[in-house]
Amino acid sequence: MKLFLKLVRDIKQSIGQFIAFVLVIAVGAFFYGGLVTYSNNLSTYTEGYFKEHNVSDLHVFYKQISKNDVAALSEIEGIKKIEGRYTFDATQAFEDDQAFLKIHSIPVKNEINTIAMIEGRIPSRKNEIVVDSRYAKEHLFQVGDEISIRANERNFTFTISGFGENVEHAKKNEIQDHKTYGVAYIAEETISEILGGTSYNEIMIDATEGYDMDKLGQSIEAQSKSLPYVNQVSKERTFSYSKIKETIHNNKLMSMVIPFVLFLIVAIILFLTMSRMIDSQRNQVGIMKALGVKNRTIMLHYMGYPVLAGIIGSIIGCAIAALVFVPFVTASSARAYSLPGITYSLSFYSFIPPIIFSSAFGILACYLSGRTLLKERAAQAMRPKPPKQMKTLLIERIPGIWSHLSYSYKLILRNIFLNKPKAIASSIGVVVSTVLLITAFGTQSALQQVASQIEDVYTYDLRVDYTIGTSTDTVKLPSVMKNRYSLSTFPVEFIKGDEKDNATLVVTERENSLIHFFDENDNRITLENNGVLIPKSYADKYHISAGDIIHTTFKAPELTNKSVDMKVLHISTQYSNPSFYITPDYLKSFGIDYSPTSLLVEANSSVDLNSVRTFFEQDPQVETIADRDDLKKTAEYILKQNSFVFIMFIVCAVILSFGAIYTISSINIYERNRELATLKVLGYQKHKINRLIFFENILLTTFAVIVALPISGYVYAMIVKALSSTHQQIPDQLHISILLVSVILAYLLTILSNLLLRRKVTNLNMIESLKSVE
Repeated sequence: MKLFLKLVRDIKQSIGQFIAFVLVIAVGAFFYGGLVTYSNNLSTYTEGYFKEHNVSDLHVFYKQISKNDVAALSEIEGIKKIEGRYTFDATQAFEDDQAFLKIHSIPVKNEINTIAMIEGRIPSRKNEIVVDSRYAKEHLFQVGDEISIRANERNFTFTISGFGENVEHAKKNEIQDHKTYGVAYIAEETISEILGGTSYNEIMIDATEGYDMDKLGQSIEAQSKSLPYVNQVSKERTFSYSKIKETIHNNKLMSMVIPFVLFLIVAIILFLTMSRMIDSQRNQVGIMKALGVKNRTIMLHYMGYPVLAGIIGSIIGCAIAALVFVPFVTASSARAYSLPGITYSLSFYSFIPPIIFSSAFGILACYLSGRTLLKERAAQAMRPKPPKQMKTLLIERIPGIWSHLSYSYKLILRNIFLNKPKAIASSIGVVVSTVLLITAFGTQSALQQVASQIEDVYTYDLRVDYTIGTSTDTVKLPSVMKNRYSLSTFPVEFIKGDEKDNATLVVTERENSLIHFFDENDNRITLENNGVLIPKSYADKYHISAGDIIHTTFKAPELTNKSVDMKVLHISTQYSNPSFYITPDYLKSFGIDYSPTSLLVEANSSVDLNSVRTFFEQDPQVETIADRDDLKKTAEYILKQNSFVFIMFIVCAVILSFGAIYTISSINIYERNRELATLKVLGYQKHKINRLIFFENILLTTFAVIVALPISGYVYAMIVKALSSTHQQIPDQLHISILLVSVILAYLLTILSNLLLRRKVTNLNMIESLKSVE
């Protein structure tokens, strides 16, 4: 009990240092608890959600397929369950706008992609419809309301029987725009009202567990030769499923990388703190040994300091994560996905790993710092540690330099080189803190670059996508257009050695001035007729450079897995939705016809833009229309979804850096107690002593910053590499402005630490500090 009271007294005597230490641990626990909660809860929920509602393993599309044809396909090896449905697009008009609806029929015995009902019931008769709950909320719909939609050039009226969400549309589009895009479901018997008969254009397949999906897809394609087969999409290639899995993967990486870096800082500060504490109390250690206290008990007493700090810091960090991080994650997830009933709650056991990590580092630091002292005899331990013998510095041997230095600078240099291990350890702490600051500001800047590039790359006014089977060569076009360019998109499989990766190939005119391409130095590059432009994300992962030959296989069914070799002309920096780009002439060189399915349009003026949009909206062959506002919404969505995490990262990096610099500065003052007391006795003014400490800390910070700059580039590149994928590139270059801001902030934190520590110099006990070795 007495040793515990002594521990409390030790903490009280250096309360500022203890608080800084607790803050450092709290920051690590905050990020660990928040990121692990998000990643684990989302992973656990989606795994159960996909299983409960039996997400389809494969979607196969036809122009038309009968019930008998579906029954025949069910005999294919590898198919556990097969269901047919009819899918079509519709529009719903409102006073000032219109919305697009993706409508699916519900199979009679629906067991694949089943609906999670939020309110009401599933349609049981004709002219009833289930609307997705987010779309209904945006338009203030109620169960029982009637809605009018337009599809296949006809108007239909449905009664809302309920609201629900479906596992296949957990993420509808990039920005989750529920106001202008919704999903709805109708009873199968309603198909006859729309088509005049019952047939399907899509089948959903639940595959036998463990069956090769590529083999199954090929079997279905071969069996569909006599059918109007269109294409097929595996679960992994669907937009919703792939986006959720990508989010889970990235968050798992962040939950491991960020806390590791933070606890590394904790380890450095712990080692410095505990070694300082044990050295300062060697007299008390000697007295305890003389009184018969066992070495093990003394060691456990000092180990209680980091363990207590670890427990308090971890609980505070996890508590703040529960109050701040988890509510944000809940709101962010609600914006990003439609996952009914998902909740995020911090586990009661979340604070245990931070406690274990921080305590383990602290216990190790205590052992390394105290084992030598505890080996000494009690009488020897009660004597003050003799001062180190100072050797001649290298700079003293250089004629004309040492003699011109002021006495203050000579003191600073001698002190640094007298305690070289402590100086190096202190510098390491500041280095890691500076690297953390640069990484935090760099990631926030990268996020802004990703958002801003969207509008730099795409400069069209409208993107018009036509329904499958429509040829843009035969469609009618408005006359008030300044520029228009066609494009077509192909799903392809990129092959490099034994590795395969899905990709998107976009074909558009070489002269297309509405899409701009940039290299890694932001220089404009152009399409050519004799090669392919590939994204930097693919080039980095598969070590591709200009002039290489890449192998790709077209996955569109009409191309029957045609494989081609393409020459790489340029590497393009594409942060969002990276795609391969070629020209129609290069596509034709492989014997493939160019059949564009989309148009990029630039109007003559903003006045003409409205009439151009109205013209396309009235065209029944047009499936979707996107404009520049949609691009801005995408950029804003990216910033909104991710800015909180990186802002918190910056705030926590500042807190960590301050904690590290404050603790290290405090230790430096302790190391020089005897020297500072001597200066005070000799009549050195207080402001001169403070200036002496200030310049020493500034010198250490300068050295740390010089070392941190090259390291930060490497660390930032490692984090970007961990968070990036072939389908998402993050800028991996640090701008000079980021480095300057981070360096200036490191110096400001050093100055702030010195100002807060001035009181320690003022309250320095000269008599106690000047006690001689007896």
